[in-house]
Amino acid sequence: MDLQPYVEPIVNLITSRTKTILVLFLVLSVIFTVGLGNISMESGTEQFTTDLPSEKALQEINQKFSPKFTETNSNNDGGFGPAVGNTGSTQLIQVSTNVLSKQSLLRMLELLYELEQNDDLRVVSTSSVAQIVATSIDPSAQTLKKQIYVIEQTPPSKIKSTLRSIPLSGILSKDYNEGSMTASSTIGIVVHSLPSSAQSAQQSSGTSGVDPLTEIQLSVAEAASTGGDVRVFGSGIFSNEFENVIFDTMIIVTPAAVIFIILFLIYAYRDLADLFLGTLSLFMTIIWTFGFMGLANIPFSQMLIAVPPILLALGVDFGIHAINRYREEKNDETSVVEAASRMLRQILIAFFIVTATTIIGFLSNLTSALPPIQDFGVVASIGIVFTFLIFGIFLPAAKIHLDQFRGQKQRPKTPLGVEGSFLGRSLKIGAWIAKKAPVIFLIFVIIISGFSLNYATGIDTTFTVENFLPPEKSASYLMILPEPFKPGEYSSIGTLNYLTDNFGESQGGSVTLFVEAPMRDDSALESIYKLSQNPPDTFATENRIAVSNSILTVIQNTAENSPEFARLVSKNDRNGNGVPDKNLNEIYDALFSSPSTRGDALKYLSEDRRSTLIIYSLKSGASTEEAALDGKLLAEEQRYSAISTGETIVLEDVVDLLLQSAIKSLIVALSLTAAFLVFLYWLLDRRPLLGLINVFPIIVTVALVGGSMRLAGLSFDAFTATVLALTVGLGVDYSVHIVHRFVDEYDSSNDLFESLNRTLQGTGGALTGSMLTTVFGIGALYLAVFPAIGSFGLLTALSVFYAYLSSIIVLPSLLALWTKIA
Repeated sequence: MDLQPYVEPIVNLITSRTKTILVLFLVLSVIFTVGLGNISMESGTEQFTTDLPSEKALQEINQKFSPKFTETNSNNDGGFGPAVGNTGSTQLIQVSTNVLSKQSLLRMLELLYELEQNDDLRVVSTSSVAQIVATSIDPSAQTLKKQIYVIEQTPPSKIKSTLRSIPLSGILSKDYNEGSMTASSTIGIVVHSLPSSAQSAQQSSGTSGVDPLTEIQLSVAEAASTGGDVRVFGSGIFSNEFENVIFDTMIIVTPAAVIFIILFLIYAYRDLADLFLGTLSLFMTIIWTFGFMGLANIPFSQMLIAVPPILLALGVDFGIHAINRYREEKNDETSVVEAASRMLRQILIAFFIVTATTIIGFLSNLTSALPPIQDFGVVASIGIVFTFLIFGIFLPAAKIHLDQFRGQKQRPKTPLGVEGSFLGRSLKIGAWIAKKAPVIFLIFVIIISGFSLNYATGIDTTFTVENFLPPEKSASYLMILPEPFKPGEYSSIGTLNYLTDNFGESQGGSVTLFVEAPMRDDSALESIYKLSQNPPDTFATENRIAVSNSILTVIQNTAENSPEFARLVSKNDRNGNGVPDKNLNEIYDALFSSPSTRGDALKYLSEDRRSTLIIYSLKSGASTEEAALDGKLLAEEQRYSAISTGETIVLEDVVDLLLQSAIKSLIVALSLTAAFLVFLYWLLDRRPLLGLINVFPIIVTVALVGGSMRLAGLSFDAFTATVLALTVGLGVDYSVHIVHRFVDEYDSSNDLFESLNRTLQGTGGALTGSMLTTVFGIGALYLAVFPAIGSFGLLTALSVFYAYLSSIIVLPSLLALWTKIA
């Protein structure tokens, strides 16, 4: 099938209506520019956990059970019960030589009082060790002002003796010493009221958009900074840093990418006017893509940081090919329109093939169960369509209009890779190998690729909040940058690490079992007790019993401290194992009716008594993968409806999906690309084998990228999980250009090596310029403030480089063999 009858009308339209095309595309650019103002931000890990069963269970837990570290009352009684109403909390992490000293207790109380007096902070309650001490000394001290007075008037010895009578486990750092009454850190809680609309947005979107606590917590951080001993932590701080890291990355990466791209475009074009047209087309591509995002209300997430360099890479490739091919056709005997027409007849088909196959590669990400990866594939595909339109229609029209305006006085520049140049001679290496020993060379390539692919099977998969934030200390080469390029200071990772080190589970984490069951049934508590017998290897144990917290733990602790409650438990324990197995409503009523036990009971048993929580501690150093599996198996053993959840489970679920996403999208991308190319070459030339030949260099590239990934110690994460499918999308560009040009040359001359040399010097020269520009343009992502995007940029640049080498060196040998069997 000959596509020229379909291409010719488009060629005639572009060459005859240049002014109309220029005006139309510029008007569309203005329209898309309006959409830029509507772009919203989406960041954080929550965008990846949406719709996961374990995440849904965790959200249901947050709705049904009281948080451990919030406050019920509005009279500053120092409790740690559940938050009610539309509220949000801020953690104040106090660090000192001894946070239990009189001076430190006063410092916390004075800070809390300062915050409470600021109406803009909307403080409804506070909780801290200092308040517990003050109300223990004087129960009538129910305001912060009175509590400050109590501590000021109480001698240190009295404070120390009071501390000995208070249970402090869980609210002090792990270095808490009961003998000396010392601890290096503690956490205070400030609960803020939020408007109903803000609370709803916060619950529904996680860190998406503007967190309603951001402004409040930044103000709290400013107030706390005066003493230097209190860190402020909360969702608002996280949200602010998630968004700042996007801005800091973009303001560093974008100028760097632009500088690299322009430098190589100067070399590729060697003409200021052509450079201007190429740069303008790239700029329009970005404007159209992000303008469309704004108009379509697609939020900008951290994953989409990678989209601009990808579009710039493809745009650079299209631009260099268009201008390079035009220069090959343009000489003193050919007019501007004639040269442009010849160029368009060739590149439009090649651009269409490249666009279609690249879109297949990126849309393969729709097979992922993770919404951000799906969005990445969709946005990148839309941008690729815009790239095709701008560089396939607008740029040629602009080039025709420009050269007609400049007239014949303008001497056409020589194309890259011209005969006799150093680059032209270097590009012939693929043809030389194809002439000398194509079969031996291809066997060698297959062996190396197989080894690399096998080695790549050992790549790890990770998903942590650290993927989305910069490290505690930014790289030194970033910190020496002048403003506004110097990245800001980030505290979240440092604070998270501090909390983990000083307040984390001593057993190494936990798994939560969410059980929906009629907890009034006589056998309900016995069922919980039996689950703790002979637990999995990853669970922490004492005397072969799982270390856990549940409503049963609350019952047992209350029985130890209350003889009356102990008698009630004993009366309803038929087998004498300390676990009530009849009249459970009486037990629950006793717990819920007592102010001292109600808060603890609500942590593990819903008020309607239809669901419960069991939190199992994990052994130190336990594998999160094994722990997650053990949690799921335990849930299956439960006689009632149960699901395992918690941070360990949710993150491990995302890890599983990331690996599945990487493999599935790669298989889909390769399969659909191969099928499309086989069909297309059969349709066009009745040469379906050329489709498979196109794909072989991509398989080699994927194998080399995988091997390099493991060799560099990189893992699949939220960003690099897309690299393999992306390699197919970007890499096929190089092989398609070589094959398409070679077929044209071979059909004209029927001389294998002359066709290979002309292809490698002409199209290969353009590919070289494209590769250099793309590698350094995308490689600019390595300068990103947070390492995950840097790794993504490095791998993407490597994939482009490997695709270039495979197309220039490996593909000629395949084409040589094809001519013998075609």
